[in-house]
Amino acid sequence: MMNRRSLARVCVALIFAVTAGVAQASAAGPAAPAIGTIKLWVDATQAPQKIIHAKETIPVHAGALTLYYPEWIPGEHAPDGPVANLAGLKFSAGGKEIPWRRDLVDMFAFHLDIPAGADSLDVQLDFLLSAPATGFSAGASATASLDLLSWNQVLLYPKGYTADAITFDSSLRLPDGWKFATSLPVASQGGGEVHFSPVSLDMLVDSPVISGRFLRVIDLSPGQTPPHEIDIAADSAAAVAMPPELQLHLRNLVTEAGALFGSRHYRDYHFLLTLSDDVAHFGLEHHESDDSRLPERSLIDETLRLDGAGLLPHEYVHSWNGKYRRPADLATPDFQQPMKDDLLWVYEGLTEYLGNVLTARSGLYTQQEYREHLADIAATYEYQPGRTWRPLQDTADAASLLYFAGGDWENWRRGTDYYDEGELIWLEVDTKIRQLTQNSKSIDDFCKLFEGGPGGQPDLKTYTFDDVVNGLNAVAPNDWRGLLTERLTSLSPHAPLGGIENGGWKLVYNEAPNEIREAGEEAYNHLNLRDSMGLSVNEDGAIGDVIHGGPAYVAGLGPGMRIVAVNGRQFSPAAIGEAVEAAKSSSEPINLLVANGVYMKSYAVDYHGGLRFPHLERVESQPDLLSDIAKPHATQ
Repeated sequence: MMNRRSLARVCVALIFAVTAGVAQASAAGPAAPAIGTIKLWVDATQAPQKIIHAKETIPVHAGALTLYYPEWIPGEHAPDGPVANLAGLKFSAGGKEIPWRRDLVDMFAFHLDIPAGADSLDVQLDFLLSAPATGFSAGASATASLDLLSWNQVLLYPKGYTADAITFDSSLRLPDGWKFATSLPVASQGGGEVHFSPVSLDMLVDSPVISGRFLRVIDLSPGQTPPHEIDIAADSAAAVAMPPELQLHLRNLVTEAGALFGSRHYRDYHFLLTLSDDVAHFGLEHHESDDSRLPERSLIDETLRLDGAGLLPHEYVHSWNGKYRRPADLATPDFQQPMKDDLLWVYEGLTEYLGNVLTARSGLYTQQEYREHLADIAATYEYQPGRTWRPLQDTADAASLLYFAGGDWENWRRGTDYYDEGELIWLEVDTKIRQLTQNSKSIDDFCKLFEGGPGGQPDLKTYTFDDVVNGLNAVAPNDWRGLLTERLTSLSPHAPLGGIENGGWKLVYNEAPNEIREAGEEAYNHLNLRDSMGLSVNEDGAIGDVIHGGPAYVAGLGPGMRIVAVNGRQFSPAAIGEAVEAAKSSSEPINLLVANGVYMKSYAVDYHGGLRFPHLERVESQPDLLSDIAKPHATQ
């Protein structure tokens, strides 16, 4: 999954080794009687009305039965299954209604008693789509013109079985005139209904369905095997008009990823892209597809395109790093077992690094844009005072909490920093490998060794921290355990900039806007003054965050306040920018009239450093490894 910082500022069959399988079967409880196929019918014809209907027929035996609603959704790293949006739940057998009760501790579990003689249970439920446009797959996913179905939203499954041991036979009915796309194999379709081939529960949850009135399919690997396509559902016909040069960059992405990893662990791949201003914006990985959601005009507006350029590459990399190779503690046997997130700096951090490298290699970023991206995140973590108390490792350990923390005081609390700071660490690893081997090897060699292997079919191979260290040592012997442990546990006030510096560049600041940061500001209507007066503010003057210990903090400002006037003039982004520049040649502070709830007060911000924006500057005495990393590799 890609976090929203970079966008807004953005289960295949489990095949276990023998020992892991024994441990996981034990965690799932005693072996249950064999279960037949569960039939699932989903009616999405009222999706524009923000409601979906579902029916299930589950083979059962007489006696106590516990059914689960999926809680831990793979890739979301938290127990955030949208059970609160479950409604209309009814059970019956042989035409007679069966009472049920929710577990008093596990809110995702439902208890029933199946009467003697019953061999099947009929389930009826509705899923309410009226969620806010925040969060992940629990967030808004339907508009008047489109819907993104995540199967975990609309099903229950019996306790006592691993997710790969339950087979679902599923059908989907769509609104008249809507088209659909998915990586799920289709058995038949007609009469407005699609019938999918039976698959395991984990494969079903791993295979969302995108649908809508305006749906466009573009082949990204014509005549090649395996096939790749991008399936775009949008709120308008204009929004799906992807320019030819962008199509070329996505074809390059497929080619460059193949060159990076050396094999593909899927039968075909679908980039599922939802374009709407009224759905939650995020990316969620799947083995043979992704669920990526961006503002409606992201393909045809250059600012929005640039701001979201890294999303599809990030989720695509997850097919290798996250789905095929996965931390052992994230490869749980069902959707109720808690996941341990301590290796997310590999799962997400390495994916963030490789995803942005492929963004550059494919042409979705120019080399200059890639450097601007790195400068932006490097500066962010240089001005991250929370790193002096919370090590990066804890941002992964506490991921299930931090995903849902607000953006206020994020620099002091810290957020899901293992994404972007993880990218900086893996850049350091890449440049270190290059230095150790006189640039004869790189992270690409690690990817082929660690994430490659035989391809062609979805598979799962788990790993531990030791496996990561051993894999790196197989490419270039070094004290990788010591280096990685130091980066993960450090309380240094400074960001890990070794990769940028090893790569022949350095972080600098000047008054020229950073184009990647500027695109994010324009896309989401905010002004980032973190590197100068120490705050971020939206176009209405609402303060989003204040750097702990920075000039605005010292003056008494905090998140949630609203700037009404700047030096006696009504607030505007231009006005505060001009005030910051004017203060360079004045000893007078910047005076802000600020609303804090129903109260107003004047604050004096004593800052005179002018506007500062981060960039990378070339160090000519060092080899330019960074440019070598970012250039196309598939044709070399």
